[in-house]
Amino acid sequence: MSLAYNNIEGEILNIEFEKATKKNRKILYKLKVYKNQKKHIETVYNCIKEARKYKCWRPIGIKIDDKYVGFAMYGLWINEGKNGRVWLDRFLIDRKYQNKGYAKLVMPLIIEKIKNEYNYNKLYLSVYEDNYVAINFYKKLGFNFNGEKDINGELVMVKSL
Repeated sequence: MSLAYNNIEGEILNIEFEKATKKNRKILYKLKVYKNQKKHIETVYNCIKEARKYKCWRPIGIKIDDKYVGFAMYGLWINEGKNGRVWLDRFLIDRKYQNKGYAKLVMPLIIEKIKNEYNYNKLYLSVYEDNYVAINFYKKLGFNFNGEKDINGELVMVKSL
């Protein structure tokens, strides 16, 4: 998926979501967050390893102007509820590209991508209670707490699509 998109300064950016493959895996493994963020998200290596074990997950690299700036993983977890739940399981912007507005730019596009792929009316994610930056970010995107905790004790948020 490739999109041309205007950023805040009016520049046209080429945004791509690229499936994680053997070809790009080593590049994706190099994506890192800051030390103080590590307790809130697994490494890309661990995410891709999990996706290889559980085929429901779709790991993607986030590219802006041909540079990998981030990573996301989403999927339909069929073992929950009547028809399963669609989860945005992981999302990160590499520390070199944080504070440039990329998360705000790409997240609505990722949400739209997930909506189009699954055609479900809700999207779930989980977040650690002390991850205030992520909580505020997701709230601005329309996610709200639903009172649940996931198997790791993270708070579950949901957005109507």
